[in-house]
Amino acid sequence: MPEGHARPNGAGNIENHQNILQRGFFPAQVAAGIATKGDAKYTGLHALRHFYASWCINRRADGGLELPLKNVHERLGHSTIVLTSDRYGHLFPRGDDGSELAAAEKLLLA
Repeated sequence: MPEGHARPNGAGNIENHQNILQRGFFPAQVAAGIATKGDAKYTGLHALRHFYASWCINRRADGGLELPLKNVHERLGHSTIVLTSDRYGHLFPRGDDGSELAAAEKLLLA
């Protein structure tokens, strides 16, 4: 959200974007243990979108939803699945290629 935009607060009054960050988002990072007071790791609300995307992608064993690329694409509302893949493809779990690499190494060094 560009600076200067406002959202209503709990009392229905206008809440400035910077106030949302200072009074809500930054203290939440401190409470979560990912930042220290006055040193926010993530400085914008868009970081929450990236967090959500990574949560959708991460394996269930790691606390994620382990959704396939198509589902992540739909949830994020990207215009193309290629955009989702280009942006978040590195986060998707890869197949276990350890045994394949070991076999190739054995053939190469034999």
